[in-house]
Amino acid sequence: MRRRRNAKIIATLGPATRTTRQIETLHRRGADVFRLNFSHGSHDELKALIGIVRKIERKHGRPIAILTDLQGPKLRIGTFGGGQATLRTGEKFRLDMSRAAGDGRRVSLPHKEVFAALEPKHHVLLDDGRVRLRVEHRGRDYAETRVVTGGVLSDHKGVNVPDTVLAMKALTAKDRRDLRFALDNGADWVGLSFIQRAQDVAEFRKIVKGRAGIMAKLEKPSAMDELDEIVALSDAVMVARGDLGVEMPPEAVPTVQKQIIRHCREAGKPVVVATQMLESMIRSPAPTRAEASDVATAIYDGADAVMLSAETAVGAHAPAAVTMMERIIRRVEGDPHYRSITEASREEALGNDADAITAAARTVAHTISAAAILTYTTSGSTTLRAARQRPDVPLICLTGNRNTARRLALAWGVHAVVTGDVRSFDEMVRRAARLASSEGFVHKGQKVVVTAGVPFGTPGATNVLRIYTV
Repeated sequence: MRRRRNAKIIATLGPATRTTRQIETLHRRGADVFRLNFSHGSHDELKALIGIVRKIERKHGRPIAILTDLQGPKLRIGTFGGGQATLRTGEKFRLDMSRAAGDGRRVSLPHKEVFAALEPKHHVLLDDGRVRLRVEHRGRDYAETRVVTGGVLSDHKGVNVPDTVLAMKALTAKDRRDLRFALDNGADWVGLSFIQRAQDVAEFRKIVKGRAGIMAKLEKPSAMDELDEIVALSDAVMVARGDLGVEMPPEAVPTVQKQIIRHCREAGKPVVVATQMLESMIRSPAPTRAEASDVATAIYDGADAVMLSAETAVGAHAPAAVTMMERIIRRVEGDPHYRSITEASREEALGNDADAITAAARTVAHTISAAAILTYTTSGSTTLRAARQRPDVPLICLTGNRNTARRLALAWGVHAVVTGDVRSFDEMVRRAARLASSEGFVHKGQKVVVTAGVPFGTPGATNVLRIYTV
């Protein structure tokens, strides 16, 4: 199942896509990665979905990545007498630790970490920012606020504190249970939510110990202050525009998205743009023009992957949403202007041998009109370096490590093939050429450019480039 595009598609599974037939349809339509959201569903239900994905992978012979998305700490208010209350703009409103039912003057906020961090003039956002409060005074277990934007507020609505760095861990007890489940059941990527600082990722990396790729979800404004460090510590990054769009002004999100993508491109780390990309397709069989433009912009900016959330998890038109995303990507990548943008934004090689080889491979492939670039990798680093250069020919990865092949399903332009171990570089070149030919990328008489690290199995040791005629 060769893809005719470079950017990848992530589809979230849920009630609308839980059978083998439904999930296989999404894969056939273009889904390269399946996301499991630990905010919903039991472990038994999620394990069944993993089994279905692996069954489809075996059937089609194409590596499929599974992204497990941890919920992270969720801040929520308590309850109201009668289930809801109306907060009026300009009036005072109290947040406190009392368990008593709330009303139009106060409600419980059972999170002592929030009160410890709030300061006067900080904002507290309720119900995805629909209700906005400004702190006037706070104590050890309460905060007196003024309602900036009023509205009807009901039980257990979410809380965001965009001006505040909280003294709480990114992993809850539930997250730790979910993480053990994900690692025990072969997750390829794990998404870490609620990152506030680089230390959150560093601590997470110690727990994961290389058993899955770490995807840092950037959804807190405070994370932007340590963006370089977070990108360096992560294996991939997600621009999580849901909470990000709540905690910062909407007009700031597009520039932040571009900033994150640029940092990831420079570091050679895959970057995903997510949330509300084709939101109207939850109910409608076609997206709005603005949504189509949103997906296109992410592709023009150089994102490795774009993600569907509710569109495929609970939407009435899940296969159509994947098809539409596929069509938008192919239309953008077929635009001559896209290639000129890609060339203009291509990253310069870093000052090391491995990057010099992969940069040269892209130049050589373009100069001799090669049919493809072939990389042989164990850890995936050789292939990710090649993808960072955004070559204008197909990029084929050969690896003996199935887990590596699955993780690379997320990376821009990579077509991964699992093959057996090889004993010499010559054997690897011949095998690579045969597989490229059998996959339909190369025909007899055409040239390919081959890169690898010798001796094999040494991570990051890309040091050989060869031109080979099939």
